[in-house]
Amino acid sequence: MQLPKVSVTGSPVTALPFKEQISIMVAWAKHHSSRMVCVANVHMLMESRGNSRLRPALESADLVAPDGMPLVWVMRSLGVERQDRVAGMDIFLALCQESVKFDIPVFLLGSTWDVLDKMKVRLKHEFPNLKLAGMESPPFRELAESEDAELIERINNSGAGFTFVSLGCPKQECWMADRQGKIKSVMVGIGGVFPVYAGMKKHAPNWIRNNGLEWLYRLVQEPRRLWKRYFTTIPPFVWLALQQVSGHRKVKPRRMLRF
Repeated sequence: MQLPKVSVTGSPVTALPFKEQISIMVAWAKHHSSRMVCVANVHMLMESRGNSRLRPALESADLVAPDGMPLVWVMRSLGVERQDRVAGMDIFLALCQESVKFDIPVFLLGSTWDVLDKMKVRLKHEFPNLKLAGMESPPFRELAESEDAELIERINNSGAGFTFVSLGCPKQECWMADRQGKIKSVMVGIGGVFPVYAGMKKHAPNWIRNNGLEWLYRLVQEPRRLWKRYFTTIPPFVWLALQQVSGHRKVKPRRMLRF
């Protein structure tokens, strides 16, 4: 299957509108295809430039969604005029809705049991017919080989078409890449979505997200944790993006052949 992509500051990003990306993921899930979906933002793209494990993980992903208006603006400037934002929370809600429609079970992996339990309650309320195939909050440490094999078997035996993964960047991307071909479902890395959907963190209003200011909203909420990340990733991203856009002719996105 061929998916169009463009390079954004050196990383591949899938160049398709939101609805088309959702349709592709659903088609994969119907057939229990082992696929990897990364939801990329500025932090992930900048992190990949100096992380020897994250970069190949992104390059091997079947789909890299542009989560964040800065990525969308760059893509539009490079000629992808129809590109819209494909954000993690929107992906999660859309896939839950489609999973109900097509009777696709889903599996929640990551975060804490408290978060997972709260998500389960909300999912039951908002998507009463959604089949929750299972949940697992793995330990923070690296799993032993036998533990990992048991987890993979549990996910596969659950019948899940989607496995939503919340381990944080870059851990979740590397985790998914290492299990491509082993987990027979569509793995979707949406680390920040779990605590927000569980109601433990606030979701930025639409006008903030649409204007590319979600980073500032999150920084105000968690200054101690995020100030270093943002001030070491946003300036270099802006610089690299300006260089790329100013020296680039608008061309059609090239296609990436995936088997």
